[in-house]
Amino acid sequence: METLKALIKRYQVGSLLLLTLLLAVVLPLSLDIFRLNLVGKYLCYAFVAVGLVMVWGYGGVLSLGQGVFFGLGGYAMAMFLKLEASDPVSTKIQSTPGIPDFMDWNQITSLPALWVPFESFPIAVLAVVLVPMALAWLISFAMFKRRVGGVYFAIITQAVALIMTVLIIGQQGYTGGVNGMTDLKTLLGWDTRTDSAKYILYFVCVALLIGSIVLCRWVQTSKLGTLLLAMRDKEDRVRFSGYDVANFKVFTFCLAAGLSGIGGAMFALQVGFMSPSFVGIVPSIEMVIFAAVGGRMSLVGAVYGTLLVNAGKTLFSESFPDLWLFLMAALFIGVTMAFPMGLAGLWEEKIKPWWRLRGLARKEEALRLAAAHAAYPEVLPPRGKADAGGPAGQHAGLHEGMTGQSA
Repeated sequence: METLKALIKRYQVGSLLLLTLLLAVVLPLSLDIFRLNLVGKYLCYAFVAVGLVMVWGYGGVLSLGQGVFFGLGGYAMAMFLKLEASDPVSTKIQSTPGIPDFMDWNQITSLPALWVPFESFPIAVLAVVLVPMALAWLISFAMFKRRVGGVYFAIITQAVALIMTVLIIGQQGYTGGVNGMTDLKTLLGWDTRTDSAKYILYFVCVALLIGSIVLCRWVQTSKLGTLLLAMRDKEDRVRFSGYDVANFKVFTFCLAAGLSGIGGAMFALQVGFMSPSFVGIVPSIEMVIFAAVGGRMSLVGAVYGTLLVNAGKTLFSESFPDLWLFLMAALFIGVTMAFPMGLAGLWEEKIKPWWRLRGLARKEEALRLAAAHAAYPEVLPPRGKADAGGPAGQHAGLHEGMTGQSA
């Protein structure tokens, strides 16, 4: 039993079960399909926030370019979906049937070699994870092996996000340009626009997100997680102990990139398009905000932070279309100033200690009453009678008991 309790505490099973119950039961039963589809979109961003908890919260490396990996995963899936939607029958009015419409508009007459592998669904699924991880490996290996970190690494990742955005927009004939890839309607012949399909994609997204959290929690509780915390706080000491710090940072950064790619792919499936507006600097910084609001040390908190910020964005933009940006800024500034460790920090540092103290006070009161009852068993009437008699009746009984003992 003690071992089971230790495992539950170690892997934070309670908070994970509560999150699963909220996402898999409460929200689907209480929201219509439009709102539930919005939540599914928010959960796609949560993959990035969970990855940021690993690379920023545990690894101590702030990345301001996670939108790049989100976009790469999204574009990998969008390329497959776009090719499926561009069959010769559907594109027979084009000058060159069988290729995406934006290629035909840019006078490309054959499918580029880069696109050919994405005619296969298994290859596209592998690319969703491997392409972001490959780019993350190139960036992190080049930087961490040269001991580049801190604010310099953050600026470099921000520059990568800007470069990737310019590259995607500039290569309009191959990427769809500023409009991105639109009209993504089917997956292997399955219409993803129906309500039933949206429900299925939502639950798939929830399952993948919970699996990602379990994977990251396993890493956190392993020896690697301990080393990551040690590297974050005292990197030189870990290096002097004989560990290759750069390799651990590279692994964590690649893990976060792979999770971001999965989120991007699910976004393309649920929303039906992918554009460079999800790749650049602004979305990358927003993703950092999700993790900061939820708590950069909490995997579950990152999900709640993502839901809170995006729900606030939707609510404020619908209710206050002219002021919603200011309200979102006030929300973020207020939360980060009042709770530097985010919502998870609020729970750990404020609510949980208060709840424990309240429980201890109740236990002490129960022990005091039990001791009094043991000392004067005839003094304290049963709880029902004591409650019925009220405080006056209890004091009267106590007085009579004391008088009787004195006699």
